[in-house]
Amino acid sequence: MTVSNSPSKVRDNRRRYRQKPRPARWNKGRWSHTYGAVDLGTNNCRLLVAKPESRSFRVIDSFSRIVRLGEGVSQSGQLSEAAINRTIEALSICADKMDRRGVSRMRCVATEVCRKAANSTEFLERVRAEVGIELDIISTEEEATLALNGCAPLLDYRNKFALVFDIGGGSTELVWLRLGRNRENRIVGWTSIPYGVVSLTEQHGDVSTDPTAYQRMIADVAVHVKAFEEKYRIREEIRRGRVQMLGTSGTVTTLAGVLFGLPRYNRRRVDGAWLQTSKILKICDRLASSDYNARAGEPCIGVERADLVVSGCAIVQAMYNTWPVRRLRVADRGVREGLLIGLMKDADREIEQAAELTPKVAEKLM
Repeated sequence: MTVSNSPSKVRDNRRRYRQKPRPARWNKGRWSHTYGAVDLGTNNCRLLVAKPESRSFRVIDSFSRIVRLGEGVSQSGQLSEAAINRTIEALSICADKMDRRGVSRMRCVATEVCRKAANSTEFLERVRAEVGIELDIISTEEEATLALNGCAPLLDYRNKFALVFDIGGGSTELVWLRLGRNRENRIVGWTSIPYGVVSLTEQHGDVSTDPTAYQRMIADVAVHVKAFEEKYRIREEIRRGRVQMLGTSGTVTTLAGVLFGLPRYNRRRVDGAWLQTSKILKICDRLASSDYNARAGEPCIGVERADLVVSGCAIVQAMYNTWPVRRLRVADRGVREGLLIGLMKDADREIEQAAELTPKVAEKLM
């Protein structure tokens, strides 16, 4: 794990804002820093900048852009030059924002596409040289854990279990969780399905030109879903009414926006919302039978997601076919929030460790 103590200093002309003096009691542990988290996925580049607040944090800046870094990787095995250039441009914006906000602790991670692409090392070196950001390629297990930590506030402890899923561009993470007393949860099992909205679309093509593609998408995902079910017998717990399903991804937030008929995406309306799965599946069927222009005309889909949303629908349908929950909760949060929480805990831990050291060493850490 690479954690940077200061943002990039590659550009000399970057402006820095002076932070206002704070009470002495705030200059320890998590309170002495501003935090930045970048999640670079197969499809999106996302940033959050935050300051500590009570037991959580307050977002002071953010950024999100569809970069399609994984475009064509499922066929070529390589990140393309065009995709790399788009991504470096987006990462440069992230670096500038973190500099302007005075970020002193940051972590930037890359996920499935960089785990797969043969030229990922060269890409990371180029990002380091041109942008000044150190990217960690995290494992599927860490990705799932970060997403879980990020959306944990939305878990409903009236249930005994939770099934958390994160549909990415290149893979889909599943976490089977036992909810414990005092919010002490235990991960019973997890898996990474090797299909996301980009990889599934590239494999099967646009359903507008091939009506059978949607069913083939569902079938491909179903193989992995059923294997997870056979191992953990989740369906029986659903039958007993003891399972919450929580989805964190662009797919479920987009479907929520379409369901609510939003003229433009509204995070406050979507994050934490409970959706009836029967209504979501009707939207999935409608989108799967629509052409590209009709999907692009949906305000919460647009041209950037119109070719990918159907594969996301197929993943949702494959999960429902095995796990027929009545309601699904939507989380517009995940890996970035998990990164921020981890950074703040690390800062607190340093202070605790410093208390056991000599005063001179402790002063440096504080």
